[in-house]
Amino acid sequence: MPIHRHIKNVVHNYTDAERKVREATSNDPWGPSSTLMAEIADKTHNVLAFTEIMQMIWRRLNDKSKNWRHVYKALVLLEYIIKTGSDKVATQCRENIHSIETLQDFEYFEDGKDHGHNVRAKARVLSSLLRDEERFHEERTQALNARDRLMGGGLGTITSANSFGSFSRGPRSPMSAYSEPTHLEKKSPAHSRSPVISTNSELDSVRPQSIGEEQLQLQLAIAISKEEHDREERRRRTEEAKEEAKVQMALEQSRREDQTAKDAQSKLPRLILTFVLFVRPPLSYPLSDKSHSKFSGLEWR
Repeated sequence: MPIHRHIKNVVHNYTDAERKVREATSNDPWGPSSTLMAEIADKTHNVLAFTEIMQMIWRRLNDKSKNWRHVYKALVLLEYIIKTGSDKVATQCRENIHSIETLQDFEYFEDGKDHGHNVRAKARVLSSLLRDEERFHEERTQALNARDRLMGGGLGTITSANSFGSFSRGPRSPMSAYSEPTHLEKKSPAHSRSPVISTNSELDSVRPQSIGEEQLQLQLAIAISKEEHDREERRRRTEEAKEEAKVQMALEQSRREDQTAKDAQSKLPRLILTFVLFVRPPLSYPLSDKSHSKFSGLEWR
């Protein structure tokens, strides 16, 4: 888990259920593991955890458009726990189906790329499923049976927390094997917790557990790869634009200097002429009246 997410979990004092939902619907460029979603689905059978899970999911669904991964992965998680979690999940979703249907118009464009396409498609699928009661029960039954078969050779009878936080034995539900933390039946009246025995390696927990999850991870991987490519392309274009601007500025400056020099050369002859006409003293002076009268009586022979 990234350190900034861990810090937020601590600062906001999020519960275990809320932290799991935040992890499953993070901005990471890969989808939530089926193991994590199964744990969340199993927690929906607890009254308190159910409220915390649904509140966090609705918060994610109403996130800003730039956090489109929050919205998309919240829809993916919601579809999963509708089929494999408590019946109350579907009931609450039907009561607030308008919030899901609104996402059919979800839009977020970045550099001409439509990141809201997957959100709109998933919202349409989920809305259609919730409105078709027969298809919903059919798909829910198939999902529960598939999960039950998956856990058929598991740890035997496993107890899970009921709505009041106690432990009960009985027919093992398909969700019980995914409870977090997992508890084995204890004879102690204090119901002390035993260490969790993990049946999956850490590698298996992040490996795609279904074709749908694998496709989701592939789509997200392609999306992040294209984003990185687009980001690098934008950076390259920005640098090229800056260089082009510098070249244009240099050319413009050179053109202005050339024009200034030409203007100066064209004005120089006129300046010289003006100087000659108005500054140079006259070449001849007219005779004064006195000089004229002095020599007026002389006759040339």
